[in-house]
Amino acid sequence: MPAENAPAAGNLDDDDYPAYTMGRAAAALGTTPAFLRAIGETALITPLRSEGGHRRYSRRQLRVAARVRELVDQGTPVEAACRIVSLEDQLDDALRLNLEMRRKLDGTGAHT
Repeated sequence: MPAENAPAAGNLDDDDYPAYTMGRAAAALGTTPAFLRAIGETALITPLRSEGGHRRYSRRQLRVAARVRELVDQGTPVEAACRIVSLEDQLDDALRLNLEMRRKLDGTGAHT
């Protein structure tokens, strides 16, 4: 395999690697490029830009966009759906941090 292909090949399992063009991302989600642009305007996801200025999306970003699409399909406006997804992510982070802190406290408390 040529050396110039090695970095890309190493990124195939990376959820944050921007492997999807806007067209491919929209097709994978069953939506339009305008939908992806609308999500980008809310700053929920920020696609990377290719050297030519084209938007590129990662698998992680596509999962976020798919969650927004679920909410929009249920009648939630795009801006509200993006806010809901953002708050869900914040809650997940807070719960994870809370669990970590409890584990640390339980470990420390056992030795005192």
